[in-house]
Formats: sequence, C-alpha cells, structure tokens
Amino acid sequence: MAIDIKNAAHAVEAASIMGLLPHRPRLLALGEPTHREDSLLDMRNELFRQLVEQEGYRTIALESDCLAGLIVDDYVTSGPGTLDEVVERGFSHEWGVSSPANRELVRWMHAYNDDRPASEQVRFAGFDGPLEITHAASPRQALTALHGFLATHMDATLLPCTTGKLDHLLGDDDRWTNPAAMMDPSQSIGQSAEAAQLRLLADDLAALLEAQTPHLLAVTSQDDLDRAHLYARTATGLLRYHHWMADTSPARLTWLLSVRDQMMAHNLLAVAAHGPAFVYAHNSHLQREKSSMQMGGMPLEWWSAGALVNVRLGEEYAFVAMALGTIRHQGVDVPPSDTVEGLLYALPEDRYVIDTSRLTTALGDTRPAHRVSPWFGYASFDPSHLGSIDGLVFVKDVPQS
Repeated sequence: MAIDIKNAAHAVEAASIMGLLPHRPRLLALGEPTHREDSLLDMRNELFRQLVEQEGYRTIALESDCLAGLIVDDYVTSGPGTLDEVVERGFSHEWGVSSPANRELVRWMHAYNDDRPASEQVRFAGFDGPLEITHAASPRQALTALHGFLATHMDATLLPCTTGKLDHLLGDDDRWTNPAAMMDPSQSIGQSAEAAQLRLLADDLAALLEAQTPHLLAVTSQDDLDRAHLYARTATGLLRYHHWMADTSPARLTWLLSVRDQMMAHNLLAVAAHGPAFVYAHNSHLQREKSSMQMGGMPLEWWSAGALVNVRLGEEYAFVAMALGTIRHQGVDVPPSDTVEGLLYALPEDRYVIDTSRLTTALGDTRPAHRVSPWFGYASFDPSHLGSIDGLVFVKDVPQS
C-alpha cells in the first residue's frame, strides 16, 4: 500500500496527543488492544507523568476494581500501608502483583505527592466494578460501608434497615462469589428472595444518600461524600450484575457486559467531575462505537463505557486508541501490508502518535483491510473506527515482559 503518511506521524509524547485535540478534555482516554504487556504500561506511565507536569492532569483512572483502588489512592495521598501491601491489595485482575509497571506507577505517585498540598496531589482511581472473568464480588463491602457512613452522620431512624438485617440477607460471601455461577445461572443467588430485598434496600440507601446531601456535606468532607456515592453505585451495580448472572434468558450475557460497562461509565463520570483525568483501559471499554465479541458461541454487542461517557461529556471526552505491530511471544507476527497496522509498520521508528485525520486524508479512497488476529488476546484495530477516534498510538514491536 504505497501511501505517504509521514506527516501524520509524531513522537509518542503528551504534547503530541494534546496537539490533536481542540482543547484539554476532562477525560483523556488511551486504550490498549491487549493486557499484561509492561512495555505498554511503561509508556502509559511516562505519558501520565508528562500530562501531570505539562498539562495539569491530576488523576489516573485504570481498568481495575474501584473499591480496591481506594487502597492505592489512600497510599499515594500519604495514607497507610507499604508499597508491597498496596500493590498486592489495590489492584484487581492481578494487575498489581504481576506488573512491575503498575508498581512503579504507585511508587512514583507516592513520591510525587510527598510534601505537596492536597490540592496539588495526584490521585488514583479504579473505575471497573469489583468483577472478575470468573465471578463477581459479594455486595457486602459496598453495602455495609454505605450503611455505616449514613448511620454515622445522620438520624439512624431514617435508615431502611439495620446492619444485622443486611448481614442476615447477605449470608455467606461464598454464595455470591461462586465461580460456577458464571457459566451456570442455577448456581447464582442473584434472583433469590434475599437478593431481591437487598436490591430494594440498596436503592433506598442510595436515595437517602442523595436526599441528605446538604446535611452530609456540612458534617463530612467532599472526599468522604464522594466515597459514599462510590459505595452506592457499586452496591446497586453489583446487585444488578448478580441478578443477571441468575437469569436464564438469551439476553443474560449481553446484560452482564452492559452492566459492567455502565458501572465503568458512572465511575468515569464521577472522576471527570473533579477535573482532568487520564484514563487507561482496553480499547473495547473506551471506544465510541458499540463493542462486540463472541462468548459461548453467541455474537454479543453492547455499548461501551466510552460510548456512554461520550454521550454525556461530548468534547470533554477524548479517546486515543492503540494498535500494535507484533507481539511475537504470543504468535502475533508482522501485520499484512493492506491493514492499518501493516501500513504503520512500514514506518522507521518504533512508536508513533498518529493524526488520524491526516491518515484518513492520505488513505483517500483506499479502504484498509481489518487485520485478523492470530491470538485471542490481541484485538486488532478496526479501520472503520478511524473516523471516531481522536488519535492512534502505534507500537511497532512489543517485547516480552
């Protein structure tokens, strides 16, 4: 494909990415097409440092458990724990323990915040729900934390239940986290009578939190109130997720994927409310188009968190996708020359920020092929998305971590 795209390619720097945008967005999202590659996370870390130091960004939000992320945020803002403990407990999906780059991110944030006033400190947020591929967490942590916050700061007679009733309805946490429920709805307790009562109570607790906001803000801090809202979102979201885990209709898997991304979107909107943040997750969670995948032999489609956030924020949301050339240790070899990845692979340097508007102009009427990934863990770039992304980061060769 003999197309001159040199003018569309720039160094991978925060300034290059910001130069593609009309203004500094509240959420600047960078997607990745695969997980667990530390060279990509090292690049992410460097971009975040530049965004903090040059562009005034103060938060990084990652595809990790939102409740576990509180452990990291507390630590980097001079809270309790050691680096080893925080990295082990503060990330889900094994992102922390298995990733030197995530450890380095936490270490740098803690060091950066040392002796800085709270208004200048960098913050950490997980924006995924407490969900894993094999199971979902019990709603106990979120529900009891929300109930405890309300009981501490307002008239207890307004609460719809006691902690004892919550404990009784929740029962053993193993019932909620049973991994067999992911493939067998009959193993889930998400549509039991107890779960139905908990959904109503969670809704009432969340409503009470909203109704008492003026009082609660007067007797607590904004950070404490924000955390209570996070507990409310997580409790209601988890109970909805468990409900659909127990469902037997053909819509079950679509609902599970949709609920997860909706939880992500709500968390990202809460992050955006406090100023510019850098978001990093899989492309499929951040794109503006519908996401799709095959699961259980079924084609599934759902709206991603990025699509939902984009509707709310408009130009305050920017999405830069990422594409890769090779991941040879996973069997992903040199891309075909008629794909976007193949076209970019012919450039001399190892990585670029691509101005997709210039790339589209250079392509003209040429329609690149959609690369077929030989490995399920790499989601190749869909050329039909060129018109809906704000930029593209291309990495030529990904070394083994």
